[in-house]
Amino acid sequence: MRRISIFGATGSVGVNTVDLINRGGGRAAFDVVALSGGANIALLAEQARNLGARIAVTAYPQHLDELRRALEGSGVEAAAGPDALTEAASRPTDWAMSAIVGVAGLRPTLELAASTRVLALANKESLVCAGALLRARCAAHKTRLLPVDSEHSALWQAMNGEDAAKVRRLILTATGGPFRTWSLAQMANATPAQAVAHPTWDMGQRISVDSASMFNKALEVIEAANLYDMPAAAIEVIVHPQAIVHSMVEFCDGAILAHLGTPDMRAPIGYALNWPDRAPLPVPPLNLETLRQLDFEPPDPLRFPALRLARQVLAAGGGHGAAFNAAKEAALDAFLAGQIGFLDMARLVEDVLDQPYVRAVITQIPRDLNTVLTIDTVARNAAEDWIAKNKGLVSD
Repeated sequence: MRRISIFGATGSVGVNTVDLINRGGGRAAFDVVALSGGANIALLAEQARNLGARIAVTAYPQHLDELRRALEGSGVEAAAGPDALTEAASRPTDWAMSAIVGVAGLRPTLELAASTRVLALANKESLVCAGALLRARCAAHKTRLLPVDSEHSALWQAMNGEDAAKVRRLILTATGGPFRTWSLAQMANATPAQAVAHPTWDMGQRISVDSASMFNKALEVIEAANLYDMPAAAIEVIVHPQAIVHSMVEFCDGAILAHLGTPDMRAPIGYALNWPDRAPLPVPPLNLETLRQLDFEPPDPLRFPALRLARQVLAAGGGHGAAFNAAKEAALDAFLAGQIGFLDMARLVEDVLDQPYVRAVITQIPRDLNTVLTIDTVARNAAEDWIAKNKGLVSD
């Protein structure tokens, strides 16, 4: 029986992972070691009871009593807080899903890298903030790192069995989000509700806004460079509104291998769950007879400056990725709170990276977690200063 853990079980990726686990036999087929979630205690407790998890952890200590009551009589251990997440992640498993959103998932992910045989990574921030550190930890513990983002899973599958030295380009696709055809003036006045209304994918609030601004794609560019040791110049982004082609790989002979499929996160999750085998998945098949067209267009650098910033981060190296992500997360919080406009998010991130006291801490590659967290704190403080000075101003 395979031992598994799911961190971020109550988010969109986690819920889809639990669905596949249940369809694969649930507690009769899997030994569920740990589940973690946020404030949705009812869902976390339901998942833990149904799967017979050994421990359920909420990220928020203030919800511990609620979790204990919800798990009373189940035999499932309840815990809460960052230290409890780290301890649960240190419990040995054969397969683990890292799907906690944001830098909050970094510490558990690093712990999972040392305690599991296969690490399914949906927390792209771990590679953005600490790519060298995470890869070194996986190598030291002989842990197989499998990407779960649909785009990176597509690249991984297209490159399977190929000589990486023969890869010319990695081509990440993006739907363009809800603002693909909006003007700058319209985007300046976009509301959080409009930014969350993704036309194709059903995702959480934060990831949906990141998709609308293409900050999510910017993170994926940095992630690709870390996953595949590719230079920024060899990583491209193309807008593909149908979301049928999940990504493409071009080889030195000009051949391009594309991964096509119905937009459903259970496909990349299932690939990682069943790797190195393939198994039937509850994903609707792609009907090529009714597929009328596949459109591609370049992203507009003026309306989506996050992609330019990602390339600057890769060129600069060091701890720029950690600072970039911290400023992005702070900007997203401020936008959702109505403190800044949609277009202000990119301005905030660019200004933070230009601050002298931020530049002073991001020149070296972070080799340990404390250094990453220090950079994160400095960049967040700079972002908070920016927000305090610009709060209430309408972007244009």
